[in-house]
Amino acid sequence: MTEKLWGGRFQKTAEEWVDEFGASIGFDRELVLEDLEGSTAHVKMLGKCGILTQEETDAILGGLEKLKEQAKADELEYSVELEDIHLNLEKKLTDDIGPVGGKLHTGRSRNDQVATDMHLYLKERTKEIIALTEDFQKAILEQAEAHVETLAPGYTHLQRAQPVSFAHHLMAYFWMLERDKGRFTDSLKRVDLSPLGAGALAGTTFPIDRHYSAELLGFAGVYENSMDAVSDRDFIVEFLSASSLLMAHLSRLAEEIILWSSQEFGFIELDDAFSTGSSIMPQKKNPDMAELIRGKTGRVYGNLIGLLTTLKGLPLAYNKDMQEDKEGMFDTVKTVTGSLRIFAGMIRTMTVNADVMEQEVSKDFSNATELADYLAAKGMPFREAHEVTGKLVFTCIRKGCVLKDLSLSDMQEESTLIEEDIYDVLAPVAAVRRRNSYGGTGFDQVRVQIGKAKELLGEATK
Repeated sequence: MTEKLWGGRFQKTAEEWVDEFGASIGFDRELVLEDLEGSTAHVKMLGKCGILTQEETDAILGGLEKLKEQAKADELEYSVELEDIHLNLEKKLTDDIGPVGGKLHTGRSRNDQVATDMHLYLKERTKEIIALTEDFQKAILEQAEAHVETLAPGYTHLQRAQPVSFAHHLMAYFWMLERDKGRFTDSLKRVDLSPLGAGALAGTTFPIDRHYSAELLGFAGVYENSMDAVSDRDFIVEFLSASSLLMAHLSRLAEEIILWSSQEFGFIELDDAFSTGSSIMPQKKNPDMAELIRGKTGRVYGNLIGLLTTLKGLPLAYNKDMQEDKEGMFDTVKTVTGSLRIFAGMIRTMTVNADVMEQEVSKDFSNATELADYLAAKGMPFREAHEVTGKLVFTCIRKGCVLKDLSLSDMQEESTLIEEDIYDVLAPVAAVRRRNSYGGTGFDQVRVQIGKAKELLGEATK
């Protein structure tokens, strides 16, 4: 007969390698404090409901407190034979306080126990990610405030399009992060539910009080259906989905950081703390942290798809397949929190080469739309103005110059509507300043959105 805590009906022990394959203690030990927190609430509830005597309650609570201290001091050792964090802790508790420790499991199952652990874990980690996202937003705001009137080339299709305020470009990421933060915040509604007391799938015959244990754990409510409580992993899928979108945004910015810091662009220089060198080329300064974040995005996507695939077609209620829900969740938490910390530091400390960017916008055709708008404002249909401007761009290409280098007579060959004031209009700083539509790159509008952003962060931290 096996000595496992569930081994009463078994006459044979699995081989060691089978135990290792089925065990989750190698990774679910991450939930040790959450498991002890859930157990503490559960035993208090059992005592309140008269299912345990006061003496039994006090003995178990004392044992759990001792285990918490050992866990925080990293003094606990775990056994693969005991499979998971729940059985490992129950065995240690029973060894410490005797058979009364076995009464802790009254009215619950490992199925609702592990679900409770993950709700507790993800609730706190989601809050941490929201806080880190806000810190990253603050880093973006700091750079944006310093570079409202710094001109930069704006791109579409990675081709020069129109000049923009560099702050405006950075602030686009602020608003992406604001949406990310909103998704994480909203997901907390689904995380903030207690499955504790749902049992294996059907509840329990003991007169427990699930609302009381939920209150002790700080949950906003309880699952209404015991089968749903133990089989739901939507809250993890939602977390992984929000994380995937966040990483998509970080990866986009990482790509731009990598381009901007190259010699071909030279728009920024990263601080040494967020760069590495080459083992063979002494001159190199590589944007490795940005590249790593771009690469780690795939891990998070993979974790999302992995869990969705695991859940697809699973019958109710709990199935061993669901053991695969944890490693991807842990990995995503580690990846996202690390990426946010790195990015906040990287953005705060980067040097912006404003002079390089401003030189670039003075020697390209990103002001061509200004000429077309100028003609349209004088009554020419925009499609005709577009064609006139295109012909003048072609003239510049043939002559090896840009629009501002053309003589007035050259321009008037295509349209007599063009007058001397066109050179003021074509100035990149004028092109940016004039784009003062709501949400545009005009300096005044950029200051407006920075102000709104600061208000949002101020409200979020109240």
